[in-house]
Amino acid sequence: MSRVGKLPIKVPSGVAVAQENDMITVTGPKGTLSCRLPQQLELEIEPEVVRIKRQDDASPTRGLHGLMRSLVYNMVHGVSQGFTVVLEIQGTGYRAEVQNNVLNLSLGYSHPVQFQVPESIKASVERQTVIRLDGIHKELLGQTAARIRALRPAEPYKGKGIRFAGEHIHRKVGKAGSKK
Repeated sequence: MSRVGKLPIKVPSGVAVAQENDMITVTGPKGTLSCRLPQQLELEIEPEVVRIKRQDDASPTRGLHGLMRSLVYNMVHGVSQGFTVVLEIQGTGYRAEVQNNVLNLSLGYSHPVQFQVPESIKASVERQTVIRLDGIHKELLGQTAARIRALRPAEPYKGKGIRFAGEHIHRKVGKAGSKK
């Protein structure tokens, strides 16, 4: 049995989990999320707990078991509490600002970079160098943060660029002077 898949999912008050055919819908105070349940799995919905059960012991089914449990857990957590990703910008003259769901970034290029933030994600800028992304869909939030980071990843020599909060950049030693 999958170690992750066999864990029950606690449903907080104010969150409703429903299944119609092969679609799982989770509704809460922050919004609604849904995903498709594979045929090999079935959902047991109790008043305060949701469990994912599998029909057979085949290897692909075992993999899907833990995956679907994690996806449903993330949906429940997202609609009840939400997710947050914080990005930090380092570098002289590097800054960010938000206008109408568009992130305007000055990242050392000859032109400003404009990044359209998806509708379901709320972006805010603190101190011009800290970008905070909030949303209920964990996968979309992570993908958006990765796309913003890819605009100017932190380089290993001076550490300039965009990084996740708390991310450690392994620094390299610069070019050594030549001896004559």
